[in-house]
Amino acid sequence: MEGVSTPLTDDEEQRMRAMLFGELGNEIADRGWVRFPAYEPEDRRRLIDVAHRLSSHWGQQVFVEAEDQCRLKLYLAGYGTQSADPTSRRPRTGSTGWTA
Repeated sequence: MEGVSTPLTDDEEQRMRAMLFGELGNEIADRGWVRFPAYEPEDRRRLIDVAHRLSSHWGQQVFVEAEDQCRLKLYLAGYGTQSADPTSRRPRTGSTGWTA
């Protein structure tokens, strides 16, 4: 069934989250943010969980922001979307409305 998303087994899900934790965590540590595709609700839940795990691991919040319908951005404070006011340098904070 080409093009149909199938659920992962528990073992596959754990390995996927561990891989994302390492790969995305390294990218965020290097530059403060990372973009990653999230085509399905499960993809978004997985990325939100990884952001929460990274927050706990690092002791600082990793924010999650939907950039469009198919992509999320995970970032540290100071690396999020800037407000429309160019004189404001405050990072966007708080909940994105995504729930796990």
